[in-house]
Amino acid sequence: MPDRLPAYDRGRMIPHEEIRSAANPRVRQASLLRDANARRETGLTLIDGRRELAMAVAKGVAIVELFLDAEMLRASSLPASDPLKEQAFVDWLQALVARGTQILALSRKAFERIAFGGRNEGCVGVARYSAPTLDQLKVAECLPVLLVEGVEKPGNLGAILRTADASGIGGVIVCDGRTDPANPAVIRASLGTVFTVPLAVASTQQGLDWCRLNGRRIVAAMPAGESLWYKTDLVDNVAILLGSEAHGISPLWQQAAASGVLRFLSVRLPMVGRADSLNVSATAAVLAYEAWRQREQQV
Repeated sequence: MPDRLPAYDRGRMIPHEEIRSAANPRVRQASLLRDANARRETGLTLIDGRRELAMAVAKGVAIVELFLDAEMLRASSLPASDPLKEQAFVDWLQALVARGTQILALSRKAFERIAFGGRNEGCVGVARYSAPTLDQLKVAECLPVLLVEGVEKPGNLGAILRTADASGIGGVIVCDGRTDPANPAVIRASLGTVFTVPLAVASTQQGLDWCRLNGRRIVAAMPAGESLWYKTDLVDNVAILLGSEAHGISPLWQQAAASGVLRFLSVRLPMVGRADSLNVSATAAVLAYEAWRQREQQV
């Protein structure tokens, strides 16, 4: 293996370490971060992909280590579709080194041990990141928030974050989540928007209390909802509540509404086929864009 990063160095040495063995302790420790227990114990996670890493860095997330596939770097330059051009990538690496990131060039076999399945983009970062709590959440009052309760699949949570980013949702609160926003699969599925969308994790009770204290009306998506989604006001300090596909929303929400603690309305999306439920990320997209449409009509 050569003594520098050949495709990108352009004559400027980027300090780095080389690792050939997939059994190397640092490679092994990084691979363990795919597991939730390891992430909780260390406060670290993995970020796959150049775009996701760039978005994390832009938001001030500390990248402790950056693993590069040395074979891919030798073989070719960055794809033309990549947002980071070759020289910009060199500059980015230099900036990471200046911030204290350690660069490690791995053999293909070693890199594949930590990479995300078959989607090898040549970059995996070890980042110090955990999802914010509710006391850190800052949301504009004029924008809706998404309350996502009991979500289990990382792909669904990642897709919801992408929808929130695209549709101008003010923030996402993950209540009693069964998957962690710091899960590398969530980060990947969100295309890095987990770092850019205002986000918080909380218990259901904490989410309910936050809505009460902030005067948020609850609009809950339910199979037998009272109103059709497009006939419901999704503007003006609203919180759109989505439950898990398996269990729906917690009874706490309706109990709070019955006791006068919250304003609560349920909405439905008609199911005209044979399936009896809609994917939670698809439901989030329908309601988020309906909220966007209603805001646009007010302009």
